[in-house]
Amino acid sequence: MRQSSTTPNAAPDDANIGMRAALTADSTDTPSGDMATSHPVSRVTPADDAETAGSVSARHTAGKRGRQSVDRGLAATIPTNYLRQAIHLRALSIANRFRIIRTIDVALHCFPERPFKAALTAAQNAMRKLKKEKLLLHYRTDRFQHVYGLTVAGARWLDDHGVDAAASVRRCADMTNPEHALWMHFITIACEVRGLAAHTESEALQNLNKGRKDGEPVKQGFLDVSGKKRSLLLRPDVLAYEPDGVTWFEIDRSKRGDDREASLVALVQRIGGKIATGHVLRRVVVHAKTERILKRALALVRAQVVASNSQPLTTGSRAFHEIDGGIFEVRALLERRHPDGRTSLVEQCVGHVIIQLLPTWLPKVRLDAKNKHPLTGWLGENYLPYRRPSAFGPWQPVTSPLPDVVRNLTS
Repeated sequence: MRQSSTTPNAAPDDANIGMRAALTADSTDTPSGDMATSHPVSRVTPADDAETAGSVSARHTAGKRGRQSVDRGLAATIPTNYLRQAIHLRALSIANRFRIIRTIDVALHCFPERPFKAALTAAQNAMRKLKKEKLLLHYRTDRFQHVYGLTVAGARWLDDHGVDAAASVRRCADMTNPEHALWMHFITIACEVRGLAAHTESEALQNLNKGRKDGEPVKQGFLDVSGKKRSLLLRPDVLAYEPDGVTWFEIDRSKRGDDREASLVALVQRIGGKIATGHVLRRVVVHAKTERILKRALALVRAQVVASNSQPLTTGSRAFHEIDGGIFEVRALLERRHPDGRTSLVEQCVGHVIIQLLPTWLPKVRLDAKNKHPLTGWLGENYLPYRRPSAFGPWQPVTSPLPDVVRNLTS
């Protein structure tokens, strides 16, 4: 740690000595017996003095009136020590859940209602305090990503606050490139701050096998589809549960091979059907890391648009229409029962395919003049966890989760 250099408040002693010496010299320059000539001194009449004080007081009062009150946010209604404790609990809880986190995850999990720069600043301050208290340990991966793991002291802190926890520093030390897992965590948190229940791939599999009896085989996937050369059992990177069904997230960090491209085409063809959990698959969201990966995913779905437009829609098939850049509407023939007992097939929208870029620029933002990355793609826009089609209306504004945490801590 660098030692901080402080500037003394008092003047050095030689300055006082020099001043006293100058005064002594002035007093001894007057010849003995002669009266020293006094210099004229400006005098202020009492009336002028009163006027000057009045004008100063008026200016001071006017300045006070013009001063604006500072918005202290949650600190205006909640004691700061309770807020600090709530932030610690939220940040350490996701470190315990995901085993490895970034500062941007804390910004999203603890301060979703703030603009991006304010949320990132608050998250950086929180991470500094957690590191200083040795509750989190900082690592830098081979790809120069700054990540954090939960220490033994951090796990003990969570245990003291009623959360079962285990340290994750050993696992973090063994990771070389956890980029895919980090983005899974980020999208999962984005879904949850929007009010949706969401699971990562491992959490979704655990939930799928929760009621498994002894002797039953373990379920390894959610959809069984035909690939280019073999049958494939598909699992989502993130699975979000919404009122009308589930949203399936794919995080494409690298270009898909032939089998993975075929699996994506087969996946979007199953929109409107049920997955292994019994929920209806309503949306498939592809988050692409680069423009090249994005264009290839768009080309695969646009090929389905051309193929569906060239032939009539039949039972079990899907029709695709691009309603916005990267947003595709999926339509199918559904059976409708009439009051008189007759049935008919009606074409209806059964879901959407949404393809967009991962917000890889957000973790690279710097809070100074050297920043060269955009600040777009935060929760104030229609981007996270996915671009919502206009037919469903905008996302509901997010609110701070900290007041609820404080109430639980103080109850």
